[in-house]
Amino acid sequence: MIRRASEAAPLDDVMLAMDVVDTLRHQRDLVARELGAASREDQLIARLKKLYGDQGIEVPDHILKEGVKALQESRFTYTPPPDNWRTRLATLYVKRKSWGRPVAILIAILLVAFIGYFTVYRPFVAMQQEAARIELAQTLPDRMDELFSHIYTETKVQAALEEAEPWVIRGKAAAARGDREGAMQAIAQLERIHRTLLAEYSLRIVNREGQPTGVWRFPEATSEATNYYIVVEAIGPAGQALRLPIESEETGQIEEVDIWAVRVPEITYEAVRADRLDDGIIQRNIMGIKQYGFLEVDYLMPVLGGAITQW
Repeated sequence: MIRRASEAAPLDDVMLAMDVVDTLRHQRDLVARELGAASREDQLIARLKKLYGDQGIEVPDHILKEGVKALQESRFTYTPPPDNWRTRLATLYVKRKSWGRPVAILIAILLVAFIGYFTVYRPFVAMQQEAARIELAQTLPDRMDELFSHIYTETKVQAALEEAEPWVIRGKAAAARGDREGAMQAIAQLERIHRTLLAEYSLRIVNREGQPTGVWRFPEATSEATNYYIVVEAIGPAGQALRLPIESEETGQIEEVDIWAVRVPEITYEAVRADRLDDGIIQRNIMGIKQYGFLEVDYLMPVLGGAITQW
């Protein structure tokens, strides 16, 4: 039976041819002798036929010839591909299951980070920078002008304007050079002046159980002098006790307190002491009055101007 060229060889014939080639590869001495000349091909085929016959395998001559020819043409022989970038790329693709998932996760993380950086972080930073620019250029200066306007409207003394105006100038200069802390400090001072103008209270001498009415101190500079203080509290129009920012002359710190002591001359100290010792009640218990629109307390008895918050 003649096989047409277009027909594929039967699988059994291909397998036999491959086995012949494998046998020839393992019989290197035989191949070297018999394939040394083309005239000896028939002898090689005969020996192969006998070799298979001894194993009880009958191999047709055309299969043996096909095997010998395949060996000469290096068919059924694996030749490693050249080591170049194409080969390495193909190997990487074949092994994609081992590296594909980690790389995909890494790419996803980088993609999320990239999108987040350009769509969230950078717009947020730009928004913060713009807000800071607007605050320094407009919001804080406007707040200073607003506070100065309130002070101007509500004050009854020129001293309030003279104290406030330099803070406005200083604060706007700080805002112009990008010094937010300096601008906020100016605003805090203007708010303090404004609160002081709005405040109304009586400065009442404290006279109750467990609380001293007066205290005295030896100054650190000299032990020969004595500083005298009367303990007071601020009482609002509705009878409520107020907390006020008081600077201690001993520490230099400003504290918000509801009770503090005002330094007075010894004569004032002794007069208050005598008033209390008389019947246990201080008849003249109002040391001063703070009116709306004024910065200072209008004292009704002599004082020296200092204060302490701890004793």
